[in-house]
Amino acid sequence: MTSVEDHLFQFLRGLHLEGVRVPANKQGEFFAGIQTLAPSTTGQLYWVGAATLVTSEPDLRAYDEVFRRFFGSPATLVVDEPSAEESETETAASEGEGAGDALVVGPPGGSGLAAAHASQDAVRRFAATTPRAHELIRQLCRELPAAVPTTRSRRHRSGGRRQRVDLRAIYLDSRRTHGEIMRLHWRHRPTRERRVLLLVDVSGSMKQYSPDYLRFAYAVVATCPQAEVFTFGTRLTRVTATLRVPDVDAALAALAQVVLDADGGTLIGPSLHAFLDQFASMARGALVLVLSDGLERGDCTAMVAAVRRLSLLAHQLTWWSPLACDPDYRPLTRGMAAVRADLDALTGVDDLATALAAVRARFARTPGKGVHV
Repeated sequence: MTSVEDHLFQFLRGLHLEGVRVPANKQGEFFAGIQTLAPSTTGQLYWVGAATLVTSEPDLRAYDEVFRRFFGSPATLVVDEPSAEESETETAASEGEGAGDALVVGPPGGSGLAAAHASQDAVRRFAATTPRAHELIRQLCRELPAAVPTTRSRRHRSGGRRQRVDLRAIYLDSRRTHGEIMRLHWRHRPTRERRVLLLVDVSGSMKQYSPDYLRFAYAVVATCPQAEVFTFGTRLTRVTATLRVPDVDAALAALAQVVLDADGGTLIGPSLHAFLDQFASMARGALVLVLSDGLERGDCTAMVAAVRRLSLLAHQLTWWSPLACDPDYRPLTRGMAAVRADLDALTGVDDLATALAAVRARFARTPGKGVHV
């Protein structure tokens, strides 16, 4: 083993000690990336590691710290000058694509430094919540418990309907009457709310709608005890804990520091696959809401496969799209046309008022009869 390989293995060991999971398959991808790209600068090595070893925001922070300790300061990672050939390629790409696209996919063979720099520094600022929005959030909090589907608990509890004889309670009661059974006791399985899982698209095409979508997510987390919220643009971010604060504006301000891919590009399929790889159990038997316009970039095969698996896991899979608010809207894009059959409902929601209407309609389960406001 060479000294370079030994140093890289020590780096992986340092990640493990900082709590970053680096199983064998990730290590293999890391070394395969190095072998394929042959990074000549620490900046290029940084992004090879970030792309193959990091899957969450907490992991990225730990990765930055460990990488700085082994290879140098992060400041030196983003100022590496791209080669003249890369500069020409990036210029040509920027002329042919929108600014949002440039945040996601760099040109083939480029260093990727510009894309990652824009993504990490893109901190979204949210406007203060209006009094009207506060009132709608309060109405959502009142009406959500009745709209969320329920299921029977697996545990039996005393009282309620006569489903199972409670022998223990009968025995204890009979001790007070010298063994005589004066009254039967029963146990039953009470109902409970299903988990509510929100997957919120915060990409550039959703910039106009994502603030109200996140306010709706805040109302869900404040109301539903088993709610889980994830955001996605070019990466998946779990934000449930960030939303669990008393004030909605404080929650949005905290989100701005956590969701670093806001207003960037869109990778719906890879983001949903990342969710299924790590958190698939959360979708099992849950009410799953995907809040997105469904405009996937490039090949939509991954998006179609991920939505199909979500539909198999979920109790109900509902897609909220701002585009569906138009009465003439039809899901004709390749991605939405392919996933339409897997959805329980495709509903038009573009603000808190339409979200409240969808909640009052019990999330419009029947396909083709969704709420179009």
